[in-house]
Amino acid sequence: MAISERRISTMVLVIGTGGAGLRAAIELAEAGVDVLAVGKRPKEDAHTALAAGGINAALATMDPEDSWQQHAADTLKESYLLADPRTAQIVTEGAARGIDDLERYGMAFARENDGRISQRFFGAHKFRRTAFAGDYTGLEIQRTLIRRADQLDIPVLDGVYITRLLVHDGAVFGAYGFDLTDGTRYLIHADSVILAAGGHTRIWRRTSSRRDENTGDSFRLAVEAGARLRDPELVQFHPSGIIEPENAAGTLVSEAARGEGGILRNALGERFMSRYDPERMELSTRDRVALASYTEIKEGRGTANGGVWLDVSHIPRQTIMTRLPRVYQTLLDLQMLDITRDPIEIAPTAHYSMGGVWVSPEDHSTDVRGLYAIGEASSGLHGANRLGGNSLIELLVFGRITGQAAAAYSESLTAQPRSASAIAEARAEIDDLLAADGPENVRALQRAIRNTMTEHAGVVRDEAGLLAGLAELSAIEKRMEDVGVHPDIAGFQDLAHAFDLKSAALAARATLEAALERRETRGCHNRSDFPDMDPALQVNLVWSPTTGVTHESIPPIPDEIAALMEDVSTEGKLVE
Repeated sequence: MAISERRISTMVLVIGTGGAGLRAAIELAEAGVDVLAVGKRPKEDAHTALAAGGINAALATMDPEDSWQQHAADTLKESYLLADPRTAQIVTEGAARGIDDLERYGMAFARENDGRISQRFFGAHKFRRTAFAGDYTGLEIQRTLIRRADQLDIPVLDGVYITRLLVHDGAVFGAYGFDLTDGTRYLIHADSVILAAGGHTRIWRRTSSRRDENTGDSFRLAVEAGARLRDPELVQFHPSGIIEPENAAGTLVSEAARGEGGILRNALGERFMSRYDPERMELSTRDRVALASYTEIKEGRGTANGGVWLDVSHIPRQTIMTRLPRVYQTLLDLQMLDITRDPIEIAPTAHYSMGGVWVSPEDHSTDVRGLYAIGEASSGLHGANRLGGNSLIELLVFGRITGQAAAAYSESLTAQPRSASAIAEARAEIDDLLAADGPENVRALQRAIRNTMTEHAGVVRDEAGLLAGLAELSAIEKRMEDVGVHPDIAGFQDLAHAFDLKSAALAARATLEAALERRETRGCHNRSDFPDMDPALQVNLVWSPTTGVTHESIPPIPDEIAALMEDVSTEGKLVE
């Protein structure tokens, strides 16, 4: 059958329609720049919509002594000194402007009686600086951005899967992809491209991402175009993801459940946090609680399903219904479990990619001319531990800055060479997969990668395990040469899964190789064979398939920020 191909031209193409992609598209449209946004999921259901806790900015509405400098200091300290100080400064200094933008678009923040935006403590922040909307802040931000994009008539293509960035002589000139429903091809010419397609947490068995998102698409698209990855081994594991049902494994139980007084117990009924952080107990940091639960399970004190118990049943029912309504509803829907009466079975779950595509701190440009990366696809802000609430503000700050940079780049071009051979390669890549009729099942190979990463690159890692993981991955990559791809009456999902598999394999290799190179324990990265932090490894690890892992030094922290980096009291706060 003849395959139809749509050809579109735009000044700036945005790949990904979550918070980061939409914010960049809005910046471009408001400036009168021609922009097109493309996403493989419906924009209403982007990953941003799952973010519950809140969004950080030193607005000083509750604590007048707060400042962007203190926010930057808290961010850098919590990153275990792996965040880029310039990135931290740009985000924290631009945060109030980001909140103003959301207000301008009509976002309804929780407010005090006198009209000030409410702010609460979140994690290792010195002051109250997390603004919120109920326990659905991300969803409200996503709705607000979609509404603004609609007002600006920004064209958004939902259900289009981008398979390759088009590059000629080190500069991007567009992208290629297909429609997930009917297979129509898309050849999109663009002066510049903003990559906002998320991280790689779906390559673990339990993850807070949904089934076909965060499979490492951004990583593969960027690397195959000639960009590099930074710190792919630094992945935040959230302490409380549910275990069952299998298709929802990793769905988060909000940390508010611990904040409201939830208790963690192992299969023996012991309240085990006393062994790991006797002072803060369940209110300890994400990385510590995840490590504690992991250790209990690994040492044989876990539940039959390989988890631990989180119990809120001693908390008054009324408190649960008013303070934890989403948790209550989620467990009722998924497990018919009434959390006011019974404990929840949970385990650590892959939650956030703190590393990502290598970008320059000023404008998030990559090694490829005209290509930018933002949001969870990028790197530089979070280091080895992300401060809760920082990811949502990062989207707004760099969405705006990168939109401006992409527009300026587009305007600077006197001409844009294209490459017929690059386009032919992109077409052939899809044709070859559609013709593939091997015995290997794409979904089974995806599961094999997830099993490998869970077994060998989870919360705790060591050299023997990482080497075993690399050996298993090589075997899986060999099997990938014999896949069968079978689009059916329901659409071209199987073809998308084949590309997801390619992305997952590349992201897994980068993660394993960088984790092997980081011979220390720092933040989220636990090496049981190297339990201490190594000052010589206070560097970013940069990966590409051609160079492997290289060390990149981190610029010094400005004195005015360094002076504010102190241990923050966590008394009475939920440590994020």
